[in-house]
Amino acid sequence: MSAITLTPRALYEQVAEQLRQRIFRRELEPGSWIDELKIAEEFGISRTPLREALKVLAAEGLVTMKVRRGAYVTEMSEKDLRDVYHLLSLLESDAAAVVATRAESSQLQALQALHTELEAAVQERERFFALNEQFHMLLLELADNRWRSQVVTDLRKVMKLNRHNSLFKQGRLEDSLREHRAILAAIMAHDAPAAAQAMQTHFAQGLAAAT
Repeated sequence: MSAITLTPRALYEQVAEQLRQRIFRRELEPGSWIDELKIAEEFGISRTPLREALKVLAAEGLVTMKVRRGAYVTEMSEKDLRDVYHLLSLLESDAAAVVATRAESSQLQALQALHTELEAAVQERERFFALNEQFHMLLLELADNRWRSQVVTDLRKVMKLNRHNSLFKQGRLEDSLREHRAILAAIMAHDAPAAAQAMQTHFAQGLAAAT
């Protein structure tokens, strides 16, 4: 089997993903300057694919490019956070209503199974975070609107820039889980208005905990 040669495009996308994960893990803190020379040396690459990667992250809102100063990890203001939550609430409540209306039995079973995993992970914070995001993304997948999914995916990346993730707050995991139960119950009952309202409540409570 012949070796795979990475194209420049594949290389900068890989670099973008590495930097993205460092930002999410807070190895690159919001507001911090990104040392291009140091990172290029660490990755063993030229600055060209690194700069292309930074453009990708800038388009996602994770990096801010400053004239003659370079690239910085984006800082989220309270207004930024409120704006992101507002849009996510609108888009995901609509998705929940669509799923409540249209979802087939097998799809609802998949949603229920994921929620059961979420219930079991309430004492494992990192696993809970991952499953929580999977639950929301599965709802979007079932709602079957790729444009909405694309926008929500980008907004959720930006939401991770918040220094004080709402799920870190005391008691928030349990509250979030109760809100998920309400969302799921409305969807399983095929009650679209209740599903939308439950999702809006979920984001309102999440925002209150995050600010």
